[in-house]
Amino acid sequence: MNFEEAHTEFIQYHLQRRAGERRDRLARGHREAEKLFCRNIWWPLHENFNDLHPEFEVLDWRGLSYFCDFAWLSRHVKLIIEIKGFGPHVRDMDRRKYCNELNRETFLSALGFQVISFAYDDVANRPELCITLLRMVLSRYHPDSSSVSVDSVAEREIVRLAFMLARALRPIDVKTHLNINQRTAVRMLKSLCDKGWFMPITGSTGKHVVRYELRRGILQHW
Repeated sequence: MNFEEAHTEFIQYHLQRRAGERRDRLARGHREAEKLFCRNIWWPLHENFNDLHPEFEVLDWRGLSYFCDFAWLSRHVKLIIEIKGFGPHVRDMDRRKYCNELNRETFLSALGFQVISFAYDDVANRPELCITLLRMVLSRYHPDSSSVSVDSVAEREIVRLAFMLARALRPIDVKTHLNINQRTAVRMLKSLCDKGWFMPITGSTGKHVVRYELRRGILQHW
């Protein structure tokens, strides 16, 4: 089944299971930006729309209805995905709308949803970046969904640790974070160097590796 057939079936499936405003919202709300996300981002990652819900209704902190662009509701995660165009979300947004948007996202986080947003321009023009970032998010819940050369959950966690600390890693950082011994931490860091994720940095004498620095541009390989 190609994308067009799968996408039509996906939308029809949800239309048939909705009524009233929920159905109308899907019929009029799932337009160019949302379909582009499906085509450029979601389909290349999954080649199906399982557990993805378009124009998903939630209540905000005021008890008012709000329709998110997408919700991915799996056994492991509740993920809200928004596609934000520069016009309605930046240029045409006043202070009240801006506050409401931030409050809504915080409220959804309090309810257990993870909320992520993509710029329409990136969805249209830089889909490979969106795919990489979404793959990183999803790999936290389904490690086997990532096609990168990082073979284990522990190694992925080391890469994330380097991003979080925003500096070169020492073996003691990995030892403490993963609760493993020093020798295992060094072995894993060396393995990640061999795979091209990190580069070793020697100390002042130039004889011993003391830190491991994440290579620039490495996200393109995630």
